[in-house]
Amino acid sequence: MGDLTRYLPVELVDAVVEESQVLERRRRLLPSRVGVYFVLALSLFPALGYLRVWDKLTAGLASRNVCRPSEKALRCLRRRLGPAPLKALFEVVAGPLAQPTTPGACYRRWRTVAFDGCSAIKVPDCERNRAWLGKVQARLGWAGYPVMRLMTLCETGTRGLLGAEFGPTNEYETAYARRLLGLVDASMLVLADRGFDADDFLSDTAATGAQFVIRITARRRPAILAVLPDGSYLTRMGTLKLRVIDSTITMTTATGETLCEQYRIATTLLDHRRDPAEALVELYHERWEHESAYYALRHTLQHGLVLRSQDPAGLEQELWAQLTVYQILRTAMADAVESRPGTDPDRASFTIALETARDQLVLAGADGQLAGLDLLVGRIGTAVLKGLLPPRRLRTSARAVKAGRCRYPTKPAELRPRQSRRITALTVTLRSAPACPPEPPKGQREDLRKAATGLRRMGAGNRNRVFHLMAADPERAWRPREVTHALGIQSAASFATQMSQWAAEGLLKKIAYGTYTLADAWKTTLLTDGPAAKLRGL
Repeated sequence: MGDLTRYLPVELVDAVVEESQVLERRRRLLPSRVGVYFVLALSLFPALGYLRVWDKLTAGLASRNVCRPSEKALRCLRRRLGPAPLKALFEVVAGPLAQPTTPGACYRRWRTVAFDGCSAIKVPDCERNRAWLGKVQARLGWAGYPVMRLMTLCETGTRGLLGAEFGPTNEYETAYARRLLGLVDASMLVLADRGFDADDFLSDTAATGAQFVIRITARRRPAILAVLPDGSYLTRMGTLKLRVIDSTITMTTATGETLCEQYRIATTLLDHRRDPAEALVELYHERWEHESAYYALRHTLQHGLVLRSQDPAGLEQELWAQLTVYQILRTAMADAVESRPGTDPDRASFTIALETARDQLVLAGADGQLAGLDLLVGRIGTAVLKGLLPPRRLRTSARAVKAGRCRYPTKPAELRPRQSRRITALTVTLRSAPACPPEPPKGQREDLRKAATGLRRMGAGNRNRVFHLMAADPERAWRPREVTHALGIQSAASFATQMSQWAAEGLLKKIAYGTYTLADAWKTTLLTDGPAAKLRGL
């Protein structure tokens, strides 16, 4: 495979084939090793048929009279291999690529990684593929092709992959991501979008020892345990004590447009001195490097085409091969930028690396291939260094799927421009959490209704107000009707159902029929850190 063979040597392929138990019993014209390289070459030339790819794979060996097999023989070779050796090969090459000193690879002592899914991988519309993946219903009818969901754990600095899972789209992204949590350790900081803010997923991520900065939906209004000096506040989500940062990002484009977006971020980094809120908001932007990784995989490498295979086993084999080729290209790019200390991996062009790899595959074995070869970075790395991109510029545009018939509805309220615009000014404004109600004059005592009124004036949601109200009298057993009367909530019946749900989530403790008290974890924290510490003395 030309210059890519330095990352996939023959000894590695032979070992993977033997461990996968697909080694041929008789040495014929198409051994299993050749099959592995052929499937990888199919990923480099997704628009070509089997024989045209075979011709490119053997173009440099024309003087040796290499045989030209039939398409049926190549199909049988793929079936004989199956997906196991390609999956094992990807697991060998997958992993972090950047050094700790590589620009953009780490935040403090943690390597930044990100979870994200891609549901735009189209497969042939045949019976066996539909039986596995089904079809997606769009606004204007059923989608033309079944689609596969791909979930990866990506290193944001180099956009290299640490692991991958894929399957039908009827399974949630967090279910696929949970299978990759074994690759996360205490040396990493996980970034993720709003789809990964479920309490159980956050708990599982924190259990790995890693830190995380994850955006949560604006509909979530966590209870406020304590307000920090920078405007962020502490809260509990499930069993975790987290810090929440509300911010408004204001962008000014080169055309004079002003755009504002609001972000609510939850993180395990609780110290506002060592981890300023503005720094974490800027760090969250690194999550978008994962989108660039999917663009390179889906559009640059695959040209946005439909996969070849007509059955699930072939689809698995093909996708593992694509992921392997993508990873070794990223490895070559990382090696190139590491040879020039201080070079940001964002400046390495995936298109240059891919086209150079294709050229070198065709010329593999030709005379003069070793002449002038840079043994440190190879021909791919040399081409990447010659064509380094300019430093990354700030820009913004509307996030839209560019397709005539799209299963995503249009957003009339989209404020961002349709065309990419250069950002000339960007400011991050932190929105302070609601403050505690002022303490009453000395010697004055107020009842719980006035305490609840103060919480309501703070702008707190129902759950926040209920928790602090119950923490103000922690030994008392509360009934839903008593809480609604104290807080001025109109519908007691629906609120009783809500309290029952909070008890099922472990936020409240049910001590009798229709009687609740605050859970011990919340009770302890609210009494020591939160506004209830002041309200308790009213």
